[in-house]
Amino acid sequence: MIRTPGRDGRARAHLKYIQRDGTSREGERGKLYGPETDRADGDAFLERGHDDRHQFRFIVSPEDAEQMQDLTAFTRDLMTRMESDLGTKLDWLAVNHFNTGHPHVHIVINGRDDRGDDLVINGDYITQGVRERATELVTLELGPETVLEQRRKLEIMVEQDRFPRIDRQLLALAEDGPIDMRGEQGGDHALRLRRLAKLERMGLASQAEPGVWQLVPEMEKTLRELGECGDIIRAMNRAMRERGRALDPGLFVFHDAASRETVEGRLIDRHLSDELGETIGLVIDGADGRTHHVTGIDPAALEGVRTGSIAAVGPEVVGPRPADREIVAVAGQGGVYRADAHLARARAKPHVPGGDVDAYIASHVRRLEALRRAGIVERVEDGMWQIPADYLDRAAAYDTARARQLSVRVLSILDLDAQVTADGATWLDRGLVACGTSGVVDSGFGHEVIAARQRRQERLVERGDAWHGPDGDIRYRKGLLATLERRELERVGGEMAATRETSFRALAEGETMRGTLREKVRLASGTYALVENAQEFVLVPWKPVIDQRIGQEISGVMRAGTMDWQLGRQRGLGL
Repeated sequence: MIRTPGRDGRARAHLKYIQRDGTSREGERGKLYGPETDRADGDAFLERGHDDRHQFRFIVSPEDAEQMQDLTAFTRDLMTRMESDLGTKLDWLAVNHFNTGHPHVHIVINGRDDRGDDLVINGDYITQGVRERATELVTLELGPETVLEQRRKLEIMVEQDRFPRIDRQLLALAEDGPIDMRGEQGGDHALRLRRLAKLERMGLASQAEPGVWQLVPEMEKTLRELGECGDIIRAMNRAMRERGRALDPGLFVFHDAASRETVEGRLIDRHLSDELGETIGLVIDGADGRTHHVTGIDPAALEGVRTGSIAAVGPEVVGPRPADREIVAVAGQGGVYRADAHLARARAKPHVPGGDVDAYIASHVRRLEALRRAGIVERVEDGMWQIPADYLDRAAAYDTARARQLSVRVLSILDLDAQVTADGATWLDRGLVACGTSGVVDSGFGHEVIAARQRRQERLVERGDAWHGPDGDIRYRKGLLATLERRELERVGGEMAATRETSFRALAEGETMRGTLREKVRLASGTYALVENAQEFVLVPWKPVIDQRIGQEISGVMRAGTMDWQLGRQRGLGL
């Protein structure tokens, strides 16, 4: 059960995710369906549940789903039986997935019953009742399992490093105390003994006395975690096989949501990393030659991120705060921030954020004290701090290190071949002109990157943007990235102007643009915001801070090649 699903866009992100490409039987985009339609309206469904206190999500994965003729009809029958059990009609949508070795169904239910009251579903019913109803329907379609089929499935379960059905049987036996397995008991007795011996080797069961078994309290949790780990490894293996790459589990690296490491490479797979669909797991073909799995990704962070994109996944990168820019401005050339000077400066302004000048100065002082404790600034005396020349970079790095969420930054929507011939400033170009180590290893995807960089160098030489030095090294035009970016923006801007009623203008350093944020434009050089007024439009670097501003009036100043968006500071912006 997910609480307040409509509040922060999680429900919409989840619905988009389960409809992603490659999940249908034909390998195409997953299709939403409902009780009476094969093409359900997801937006209307979300609107109906926008104010619900909760939303129910679960995955139905029948054991013999690959033998079933119609998974959609099965799901509708299952939901009809659930409605009968719960005594209410349900507002639900579902998507069938065939992208794993086992077909399954993602079902989402809005949180109100047919009387408009909060829908209540007992937890035991979701974990046990739905399973029983699904089993009944599978039995009706495929017929009852023979004793031989049941035994064959249990035999497979005995050695599994996950939580299979035979473990549920053992837990049920353990409800009244230790499990007495002494003597011949018939049925599945021998298989249960073999499973208990397996659990004992795993440290999850023990014998209080010969033939009398006890299960450790965390047995189910441990086995479920092991099963999830096995699923992750299978997902990584499948993704690598689809790329035609040799499998080397020794090069698999696992990162959880608390990881502080940033992984850079090609996104090759994504999957739900929890049953509620709250977080996503990603498989990254790393530029360091290893294959990475990163879990704990918010589905909203994957909006517009396509499989095959070059991405950096890690702690959310935080840019310089407006407060930090203000501190640098007050410190000036001398590099000393004085609270009294800042107070005089703020009082001379017609307005400061929040309207309270004293509170405004106090917020900057608190920021400086936090950075002093981190060793970034030095307090000279009360109300005075020494500000280092690299203050903005160090303050941003401090915030990034403390960020709790993992972010997904698209470094390029183009594959390596397309980047080689692109006219913009590509990810390959940034690696070529970067100083220091690049983290690219001549193995796996890293080998592909090195080869693509060499081809890109040749293309830059052909265009006159680079040349061979006397020592055989490659030298690049001064300001190469800015030149390539400008060249692409002029081309794209001109093409777009031909289809619009406004003209394109390249925004220069220090210029202000005010207009309506129309759309996000993805180019070889990066992601840009198209801002348009009655006379003209501009393409300027996109920032996450404007993610929710499309269609709204917005204003910003071009500074150091990026936009300093002025949100909530001017009247009439509606921000």
